[in-house]
Amino acid sequence: MNSVAPHRRRLLAGIAALWAGTVWPTAGRAAPEAEAQWPDASAVPGGVALLPLGPAADRPTAWSDDARLLVVGSPVGWTALVGIPLSAAPGPAQIVVEAADGSRRRVAYQIAPKSYAQQRLKVAPRTVELSPEDLARHERERARQQLVMARFSEPLPTNLRMQAPVGGTRSSSFGLRRVFNGEARQPHSGMDIAAGTGTVVRAPLAGEVVDTGDYFFNGQTVWIDHGGGVFSMLCHLSRIDVRVGDRLAQGQALAAVGATGRVTGPHLHWGVVLNRVSVDPALFIHA
Repeated sequence: MNSVAPHRRRLLAGIAALWAGTVWPTAGRAAPEAEAQWPDASAVPGGVALLPLGPAADRPTAWSDDARLLVVGSPVGWTALVGIPLSAAPGPAQIVVEAADGSRRRVAYQIAPKSYAQQRLKVAPRTVELSPEDLARHERERARQQLVMARFSEPLPTNLRMQAPVGGTRSSSFGLRRVFNGEARQPHSGMDIAAGTGTVVRAPLAGEVVDTGDYFFNGQTVWIDHGGGVFSMLCHLSRIDVRVGDRLAQGQALAAVGATGRVTGPHLHWGVVLNRVSVDPALFIHA
């Protein structure tokens, strides 16, 4: 076995050298068998691009701006998963890929346009026009969440096909342009699922609880780190039954639906973050 491994590595390294500098398809599609394990490809603002990187003996490292990307696959072929910000302009984009020997190249792809619907909501006035105290609290909480999202932990996930954390009707989809009390605000960064207070919330995928708290907008919230820069955020909870550091299996109960934070009624807000970017959770749900 020891004599086979070096030969295989040299062979794959030779293949990788032949592929170096190849211009990859801008749409970026992984192999069909890989797509069964990873989110659906949707290279639009708020979506996920799957960019083939070619074969290499060792897993390459990739970045979008300064955010490290999750690279999945095997020496036969690697794929970068790129979360695209909702604020991204349609048109050409690129990532940087670094091989094990330190050489770098750029991989281009195209962001397609997408239009999202608008939603008008009535909420408590204090959650739209923030007092200086509430604004300061919100800024502290936002900085705290940015630190959570900056993590890139191992082991890397081997499957990102998630399950909805609670049963119910999707009451508000990802990307909605939201207007609160007549004031336009940030687009909706997750999926809202209508469910009664006390309904059990379950982990959409295995991972580690890395933050819990009572946030101004999100109410009682749990963050789960699934590895490789992938997170779930579960908000507006009435009860939290886990602690930071707990390891959860997919489907394990962790909290209960509520109506805490800025809400119009009880429901679960489920957000998915990939390379520090909020992306559409629907792309990850196992069919």
